[in-house]
Amino acid sequence: MNFQKILDEIYAEIQPELSRGKVADYIPALAEVKREQFAMTLTLPDGSVYSVGESTKPFSIQSISKAFTFTMALDIYSKALYERVGVEPSGNPFNSLVQLEYEHGKPRNPFINAGAIAITDALITHYRDEYKTLEAVIGFVRRISDNPEISFDSIVANSEMEHGDRNLALARLMKSFGKFENDVQQTVMTYFKHCAITMNTEELSRAMLFLAFGGTDPISGKQFITPAQAKRINAMMLTCGHYDASGEFAFHVGLPAKSGVGGGIAATVPGVMSIAVWSPGLNQYGNSHAGTLALELFTTKTGLSIF
Repeated sequence: MNFQKILDEIYAEIQPELSRGKVADYIPALAEVKREQFAMTLTLPDGSVYSVGESTKPFSIQSISKAFTFTMALDIYSKALYERVGVEPSGNPFNSLVQLEYEHGKPRNPFINAGAIAITDALITHYRDEYKTLEAVIGFVRRISDNPEISFDSIVANSEMEHGDRNLALARLMKSFGKFENDVQQTVMTYFKHCAITMNTEELSRAMLFLAFGGTDPISGKQFITPAQAKRINAMMLTCGHYDASGEFAFHVGLPAKSGVGGGIAATVPGVMSIAVWSPGLNQYGNSHAGTLALELFTTKTGLSIF
């Protein structure tokens, strides 16, 4: 299959869509990002990389980091993690307080904001310190992407904290139910910092490769998690990776994937490849408009869907 030709076709077909959607203007540091940008990268197990667009341009991965922190926490806590966070799709906006209230402070899944904050809280308990936790998260992302330069953007993190009242409210609500162990302010700030990790599509696609191959990076041969854990994470990405549009994404694209309001989407084709796409214009659910369409075009053109 000529993947470069397919990517070039997608790039041409997606051009009219780049002016649609809107950037995440509720985070001031992201409001300045130019909407009409696009990049897409595929990484194969033999190390082959195919890209189109601005694939070396860094962007804020935002909620895609939740897939990485969930991976770490699942590896540390195993089944005990599910006492803190559920595994069901939410069907509600990613920052819903209402659902958290009537479910007594236990987040529905690790990919909505409350769930990801609870996961960050669990990691801080394990590492005993918010600075060590952030160090561990960034260290993990550096290892899976095979890039020691990966870091986070403090300007974006601080911008999110300045407008983070709702996320602080989610954490305080969990604390009121006795479902939160660490300092609310420090935990939410750590959460914002790992959401502010900056990567490009080539780095992000490389970082997802281990999840496409049962927890083992096929290029380096390093095993990061077990096949059973990789299966769980892929399942969560398929059912919960796109907030309350996860079913729609599965219906149209048919791949496990995690989106972020920075415009990125990271996906796996289990046993075949990993994919990253970036376009900052978001649809009504907070997912990349052009990125979602590009992935749908890709699975249609190649037949590489899990269905």
